[in-house]
Amino acid sequence: MTAASSALPQHFDEIYQSIPAAVTLIAVTKFLPVETIRAAYERGIRHFGESRVQEAIAKQAQLTDLPDITWHLIGHLQTNKARKAVEHFDWIHSVDSLKLAQRLDQAAQELDKLPQCCLQVKLVPDPPKHGMEAAELTELLPQFDQLVHLRLRGLMTIPPQDASPDEVRDVFAGAKDLASAINQKAFAHLHIDQLSMGMSGDYQTAIACGATMVRLGTVLFGPRPPSG
Repeated sequence: MTAASSALPQHFDEIYQSIPAAVTLIAVTKFLPVETIRAAYERGIRHFGESRVQEAIAKQAQLTDLPDITWHLIGHLQTNKARKAVEHFDWIHSVDSLKLAQRLDQAAQELDKLPQCCLQVKLVPDPPKHGMEAAELTELLPQFDQLVHLRLRGLMTIPPQDASPDEVRDVFAGAKDLASAINQKAFAHLHIDQLSMGMSGDYQTAIACGATMVRLGTVLFGPRPPSG
């Protein structure tokens, strides 16, 4: 074990090993140094989540010797950064509008890439958060299905911060039900086989409700430093 690896919290392995094999653990490393990413990589983590495009690009430039990392963009994405996101991320979890999806599709065509994406949905009203309401998303599905340069294969959702445990469970169950409803429509290109839901405080509930990807930061690494 290297010095970098030993600097991880003692509970890191316990949390990592508790995640079922069928669930992808995305280690959220926003605001954390590349040394932390290297340490987690040494322990077996291969999926890393970042919230800011420029921060991620800077880290990726220092980690080119680790070619098998899968990079996930989990933060809000402005349309003017769509091209950079397609260039530098394998997964984009925060596709929260048709306009953004169209911009990503255009960039993917120009760059000859096929990024994997999640549609961000709000199952209950939550003004501070980005995302489409379920009814809005359902209405737009035929237009999303026309975007052939994206692989739209997931839903991403975040429960309200003040939600009760029962409300959190309802949100996660609702996402699974929505995915099933979308798939029953048998679109040509749009098929949902991934549910990106569950963070440090609720990932166990998310897994119980059918999450296929969980995004864990604080529970893995401890409190993160200020973003500056």
